[in-house]
Amino acid sequence: MSSLNRSLIAPTSNPLLERALAEKLKRRCDVMGSLGELAPVALRLGLMQNTLKPRFRDAQLVVFASDHGLAVDGLQTPQRRQTHEQVLQLMTGQLPVSVFARIHGLELSVIDCGLASELAPHDRLVPRKIAHGTRNARVGNAMSLDQAHAAIRAGMEIGDALRGNIVACAGIGLGSHEAAALVLSRLTLTPVRELMVAGPQMDSELLAHLMIVTLGAQGRHREVTDPVEVLAAFGGFETAMMVGVMLVAASKRHLIMVDGIAACAALMVASRIAASVTDYVVFCRSQTHRGLDQAFNLFNASALLELGLDSIDGTGACLSWPLVRSAAALLTEVADGEDPGPSRPQGMADGSSPSGFGPDAPVSVPGAP
Repeated sequence: MSSLNRSLIAPTSNPLLERALAEKLKRRCDVMGSLGELAPVALRLGLMQNTLKPRFRDAQLVVFASDHGLAVDGLQTPQRRQTHEQVLQLMTGQLPVSVFARIHGLELSVIDCGLASELAPHDRLVPRKIAHGTRNARVGNAMSLDQAHAAIRAGMEIGDALRGNIVACAGIGLGSHEAAALVLSRLTLTPVRELMVAGPQMDSELLAHLMIVTLGAQGRHREVTDPVEVLAAFGGFETAMMVGVMLVAASKRHLIMVDGIAACAALMVASRIAASVTDYVVFCRSQTHRGLDQAFNLFNASALLELGLDSIDGTGACLSWPLVRSAAALLTEVADGEDPGPSRPQGMADGSSPSGFGPDAPVSVPGAP
């Protein structure tokens, strides 16, 4: 990987700004009492935006949808709807996440990354289909390398076109969890079983079947270690597009809300391309799945809110968004007496980020031809 990739995403580390943010938050605590967990969130937001006054605009919730070839191995359970059915429910406001997005001011978009079905045009649907679903990773590569790169590039274009400076990313699709678990397992050497066990009450026959499927896919691609080649081997057009969106968002110093295991897999791949992307992330959860706990552990992270949800990914991000806005308001909206205060500490140079990853940026990623 070239140094160019690393330079396109600036780390958020800034000791001078961090001290100024901490002092500002301490003054808040002296007046109103402890801010609890809001204070470290506020500090991170200030570092992300490189300012003492972080502000957000035009918040976006983007749900990436794709079908997976692994699903032909019988991954569906009675509780899981077909991917196109979930997408239709999302777009027509039949799921809580759609309502939560509306009432909390998040603009909801659904990206057709690789649905097996064709859907009628809709205002919320963005057609960027790479193929009609991935292939079965137990038989061969889920995606070709060209398809993986095309999906990442499509994600970069989507990210570059998004309004605002915050994007919540979630992925859906039958086989999405299993494919994401395989990507995370290979890139971090985590036993795939730890990412597949939903909880102590999980049906043992279902778990045994999922292990046969995932271990079979792992064995088929046992020699693959390059991050983009791993992504291509185990699949997920939705995961690949999220990689591109995350790279672009981080290069612009935008906040990324990561919701669910598919988004975690995308973040892991993106972090192998440009490590500093993780500086711009907060984690959310919409499911109690124990495998998601393990995915968060891989980043030494935890979710902003733990509500015991068992819903479609993106729901937790919607419910966490007011908390993020509140944390930013501690620094931006709460007045220091009559003095509006500076946006930067004295002596701090302009730390604007590079122009960043865009659809036309000269970017190379591991595994690129």
